[in-house]
Amino acid sequence: MTEQAPDAPEYDMSQILFVMTGAGHWTLADGTQHPTGFWADEALAPYEVFKAAGHQVSVATPGGVIPAADQASLTADANGGQENADRIAAGLESFTELREPFGIEDVRLDASGGPAGFEAVFYPGGHGPMEDLAEDTDSGTLLVRTLASGKPLGLVCHAPAALLAAHAQEGGNAFTGYRLTGFTNAEERQAGLADKAKWLLQDRLVEVGTDFQEGEPWAPHVVVDRNLVTGQNPASAGPVAEQLLKQLP
Repeated sequence: MTEQAPDAPEYDMSQILFVMTGAGHWTLADGTQHPTGFWADEALAPYEVFKAAGHQVSVATPGGVIPAADQASLTADANGGQENADRIAAGLESFTELREPFGIEDVRLDASGGPAGFEAVFYPGGHGPMEDLAEDTDSGTLLVRTLASGKPLGLVCHAPAALLAAHAQEGGNAFTGYRLTGFTNAEERQAGLADKAKWLLQDRLVEVGTDFQEGEPWAPHVVVDRNLVTGQNPASAGPVAEQLLKQLP
């Protein structure tokens, strides 16, 4: 990750960086690989919010791999019926930036320390971040620098797993003491995967010293602490995007 980029391009509208998992599976406690990826509507709903407001989106993943949607997130059961599932599938086809990602390691930093050329950073969820972004040092550095720069930073559902790689220079985690939320233990149990997981997101975020705010399972729940905006679950993705819009300059 490059420190300075004085020649970073300028844009008429805000540029928003989506940082997404490149993982296609999540390794469970017994070593088996659970198929996953990003959760479709956690990427699509914010994308549609940002685009409707006239902003532009770019996508970064570990190594620049093309992100894949968790197939479970495209089913009728996950989307309240086949009609909405079809709408989401069609929406992903229009999300052309998904097919042109660049590497997180290639994100440049501007004079503020934040990502050059971008006014906000957003991380969609899905179990994929539990596999790769939770240990990705480039993503961790981007999170630390974005937080310190004051630029809006949003994460939803399992995406706060990426915060586990956000190491402060003085030691510990850069998000220690921040109020936030994410996919809860109760939701993981209700989804049927809590007993199979190596670790649970809520537990790990509490362990690194964040002030985890738990809402009702599956209901929209957004927590804002300074420039950090987090959402608990898929229903919170659109509301997180709306909060990020309020923080844009």
